[in-house]
Amino acid sequence: MSFDARQAKLLVPGAHIIVDDAPGLRLVARASRKSWVYRYKHSDGRMKQQVIGQWPAISYAAALGIWESMRVARESGRDVATALPQKSLLALAKKAKADDFYSVRNLIDDYLRGHININRKPKGVAEVTRLLTGYTNSISDKPAASIRRSDAFDLIEHLATRAPVLAMQLRNELGAAWDYALDAGRIPDETPNWWRLVLRGKIRSRGQIIAGKHAGVRKRVLSDAEMTVLLRWLPNFTALIEDILTMYIFTCTRGAEIVAIEGREVCQEADGWWWTIPKEKTKGARHAGATDHRVPLVGRALDSVLRRKEAFGDGYLFPPMRDAQTPHTQQKAVGVALWIVRPTTVTDRLPRARAAILPIERFAPHDLRRTARTKLAALGCPEAVAEAILGHLPPGIVGVYNRHAYDRERRAWLEILAAHWESLLS
Repeated sequence: MSFDARQAKLLVPGAHIIVDDAPGLRLVARASRKSWVYRYKHSDGRMKQQVIGQWPAISYAAALGIWESMRVARESGRDVATALPQKSLLALAKKAKADDFYSVRNLIDDYLRGHININRKPKGVAEVTRLLTGYTNSISDKPAASIRRSDAFDLIEHLATRAPVLAMQLRNELGAAWDYALDAGRIPDETPNWWRLVLRGKIRSRGQIIAGKHAGVRKRVLSDAEMTVLLRWLPNFTALIEDILTMYIFTCTRGAEIVAIEGREVCQEADGWWWTIPKEKTKGARHAGATDHRVPLVGRALDSVLRRKEAFGDGYLFPPMRDAQTPHTQQKAVGVALWIVRPTTVTDRLPRARAAILPIERFAPHDLRRTARTKLAALGCPEAVAEAILGHLPPGIVGVYNRHAYDRERRAWLEILAAHWESLLS
């Protein structure tokens, strides 16, 4: 069999593991230690064995290197015991151990290549790569198995003082990277995963900085009065930004899904127009129970989509702005558009010409999704239907047994929501 570090750790005295990848190499368990042993047939026909060294001080990769040298010596007709005396064995072990050096940089590269690149979307891959390669320089050349609790604490605590959310993300990704390395047997099983332990529950976001001060974490919901102002103000934006914000307000979908909408995803059915978001475009794509997310198109959202579908056909309905090297408008462009028209503050340092100022306290595009969800609840929409509109997966046992799609109910309640928004303008 191939070497398995977990099985090696569980070996009882007197048992051994035969490594199929290296004929003659085995790991033998004694009362107080586990040793690598090379068993071979001597030229006179007798079976002999040579102890290589103890595991895990000599890793599997290091043992393979020494085994290869012994195998070559035996096949050349030399006696392994005399051709490779103890002094030579120690030198080989030292060299193999150096060759087997597994640094934090190696661990991160393996995690990115073996897990992140496969399981995350391109945007997520880029962000995790930037996070893990940009903030670990102080430990990247250290052996991964030698990282101490203090090393982990110093790295995360230093970042947490200025960017607590970033520190939490870095700690979570490093914890996952260490778990991946442990699962793959690339670091010893007894290596502690300090990233799961340091500063646990002690890092808190202090919110965005406004006028030089942390404003705290806010879950912004716009009032009906503010929504009235916004709906009347929408034509002051470019047509592209106006349509994207309209989609937020009238469909409750995520910004990343809105900007990536394609004409081929929109079709008319017996009960009206539908936008079917492919599973791989949704936030829940990694969950086995996730499906395509169907969004009823009603009111202004339907008008925007049909107008753009006529203009752009089956392609992306929100093409990239200016000379951007992306297939569609990026989500951050909407946030920038809102930032440009926000009320002036004393900390503004970027001179910019404004045709008009949006007289609403600052908010982010995602706050519109939260506002629409809150308004659905206020209008009496059942919890299950509202969560289906948002595309959230039902939790726990409900998600296992309740497979109802709520298509009819979602359309009915989005029509009620659209009617409410229009009533604000009357």
